[in-house]
Amino acid sequence: MKNQHINLVAADMGYGHQRPAQALSHLSAGEVITINNYDGIPDWEREYWEKSLESYEKISRLKKVPVLGQVVFSIMDAFQKIKPLYPSRDLSRPTIQQHYFYSFIKKGLGADLIKKIDSIKKPFVTTFFVAAQMAEYHNYSGDIYCVVCDTDASRAWAPLNPKGSRIKYFLPSEKVKERFMMYGLKEENLFVTGFPLPKENVGENKEIIKDNLIRRIIKLDPEKKYQTEYESLIKSILPDLKNYKDYKILQEKPLVITFAVGGAGAQKEIGAEILKSLALDIKRGQIFLNLVAGSRSEVRDYFLERIEEIALSDGKGVKVIFAETKIEYFELFNKVLQETDILWTKPSELSFFCALGLPIIISEPVGSQEVFNREWILAMGAGIDSLEISYSDEWLPDILKSGRFARAAMDGFLNAESKGVYNIEKVLGLE
Repeated sequence: MKNQHINLVAADMGYGHQRPAQALSHLSAGEVITINNYDGIPDWEREYWEKSLESYEKISRLKKVPVLGQVVFSIMDAFQKIKPLYPSRDLSRPTIQQHYFYSFIKKGLGADLIKKIDSIKKPFVTTFFVAAQMAEYHNYSGDIYCVVCDTDASRAWAPLNPKGSRIKYFLPSEKVKERFMMYGLKEENLFVTGFPLPKENVGENKEIIKDNLIRRIIKLDPEKKYQTEYESLIKSILPDLKNYKDYKILQEKPLVITFAVGGAGAQKEIGAEILKSLALDIKRGQIFLNLVAGSRSEVRDYFLERIEEIALSDGKGVKVIFAETKIEYFELFNKVLQETDILWTKPSELSFFCALGLPIIISEPVGSQEVFNREWILAMGAGIDSLEISYSDEWLPDILKSGRFARAAMDGFLNAESKGVYNIEKVLGLE
């Protein structure tokens, strides 16, 4: 295929693996191979993945069920739990989860796919650790790269025999590099690139981010408290902000908040609570709320019903963001972020989007990896924990007036890496 520089492989399991793959799809001529749903996948493999995904989504939604749901979710989460980073120690011993996956790989899981794509002598790049392990076990002839999609990662992301592995990793931070060296991986196979954010939201010299950040800070700092306190910093980073031609016009526009549910549809109820709490501000034209349903029609319908209940209509102060396919959804979502002032979400892979200068309101983490993602956002200074949602109409304006959201926007831009795609291209020799 013309302009196909890599074989790009992801997994259709929520959005966490496919979103970063989509950001890299220009390197594969737009083709993203879905490991659990590609043309010609053997029936037994499809059945294996379908059962795995069904179980995960059920348990994710079950978490909100008192007592029983918490217990069941905790048992599942224990298998993918990330151990504390300190003290430094040897963490190379394989886990039960790894032995489980490898038992299926040894039975032939992934062999069919590797055989099919190995005829195209290109680097194998995947956002799903099991796919990288499959490629190595089934002797893929080219280089194998794995993109780590959280701010930290469990032992399962590393291969069974890390010291003898040839898998190379694109890592989000130096901290994760330290983690992977504890897992026994060779330093020469570890590349700190940052998470792959969509180029259309970044710009080669971060010009797109800076343009959006200027407009965002104007709206997030209505009383100029942040701009006054950090005047010299802002002047050095965003020299055009003070004299921005549409400054007054922007101040009069509604604050745009985007709430995003996870790929399993978890936490849609939180979106409904936010809508209810901010309904009066929405009707007054002070807030515009995007409710992101992704590619899940049942979540879209749920949001539309809640909108109707409070006498609003889709597109009038509130909009449901939905697309029929995940690819269409990712493209739409990236456009929505250009106009978003605050991103409200659980700390999934969207945690990395704070690097775009987007302050994040963090809803409850789902799973061990999201607990680490939350801690990372807070460490970056790029977000805040959600307070009581039913009182959002009270605490949101207070935080806005304080300039805290403006500071979070700038801190995310300064402290988190936004050029992951560009850095990955350099490692691959494709810049």
